[in-house]
Amino acid sequence: MHTSYLAMPELFAQLGLENSNLAIARFIQFHYLPPQTPITSATFWSSSQRRFLDECLQQDSDWCELVDQLHSRLRRH
Repeated sequence: MHTSYLAMPELFAQLGLENSNLAIARFIQFHYLPPQTPITSATFWSSSQRRFLDECLQQDSDWCELVDQLHSRLRRH
């Protein structure tokens, strides 16, 4: 049984992004995902970031819930 808790800072670190709470808030503030656009189609991801996000969703990995949360936060407008 997997018992470790993953949080948004860990996801950002996995994506190779600054993962402080302030950096995460700024990223979300300055990046927008239009409605009906999958998170993996966002133009601001590198190819490796896009591949990681896609694998998380396809494999329903431990990261999946966080990826879904990030997707929701990026569609805030």
